Amino acid sequence: MYIHLGERVSVHDSTVIGVFDIENTTIGQDTRRFLNSLEKQGRVISVSEDMPKSFVVCQEPDGEKAYISPISAATLRKRAKTMF
Repeated sequence: MYIHLGERVSVHDSTVIGVFDIENTTIGQDTRRFLNSLEKQGRVISVSEDMPKSFVVCQEPDGEKAYISPISAATLRKRAKTMF
């Protein structure tokens, strides 16, 4: 099954490592370092130009990617749960 992250972007649920609230998690230095590292590698995908509310980390065949989404982490988690 796929989880819709916003705009025209969906990810396969089996690739999702975690769904995070962007406001609460980017306070931590480790999270910022992780996202900065992915960004330098070109592995951060902004789903929309709207205000970001969450990010989703996925393990894809070519490595980890982070999708920045305008949809809240709570809503994305609910979408994932309703699939099972």
